[in-house]
Amino acid sequence: MNDKVLVVEDDRNLLDTLAYNLQKEGYAVATAANGEEALAQARSEKPDLIILDVMLPKLSGFDVCRILRREMITPILMLTAKVDEIDKVVGLEIGADDYMTKPFSLRELLARVRAMLRRTRMTEAPAERQPTTLAVSDISIDIERHRVTKSGKELELTPKEFDLLVFLLSSRGIVFSRDQLLEKVWGYDFGGDTRTVDVHIRWLREKLEDDPGSPKLLVTMRGVGYKLEG
Repeated sequence: MNDKVLVVEDDRNLLDTLAYNLQKEGYAVATAANGEEALAQARSEKPDLIILDVMLPKLSGFDVCRILRREMITPILMLTAKVDEIDKVVGLEIGADDYMTKPFSLRELLARVRAMLRRTRMTEAPAERQPTTLAVSDISIDIERHRVTKSGKELELTPKEFDLLVFLLSSRGIVFSRDQLLEKVWGYDFGGDTRTVDVHIRWLREKLEDDPGSPKLLVTMRGVGYKLEG
């Protein structure tokens, strides 16, 4: 069965262009032109990935993403025309997995869609000889249940925050560049905007660190990248 992609965009020309090119790539495509349609389509179609514009009639992309994040872990790629919205897009309450700023390259969007779906399949595939739980300091991760606790209190992590934490914890002490994290966690085998890594790290620190301003767990190696201590 082909992967299904839901495209939510109020610009009819762009919506038609994205739908046409995704179908050419072999995906089943559902579409919506406003926020209310997006929620209805996501709930009925149960897509494997959602491409979601920020600026939408009736309900904004932010509102749609926030609502869907409470209901499903489907990967969400958001489209934004404003660079200063990026923090909100992948932020604490919104929880999108990635973003692209308009105007964007259609070739890059298709590459990101392939990468996000590939990562989803890898995450869902049964792991062989892999631990089902990980722990560091007062943080415990139940991989099978996608559950993270700190001092016994459950934390709400977005799917991509969870993937990033599991990867760094599984490779604790090793420094990874932003490009390496994009490849290993996001599945991108091409150069991308590394700011999404920085934003996800910052939000993870807000949730995991006792003092996010002076992180002891998720450490920045200046000029190199990030590592997880412990």
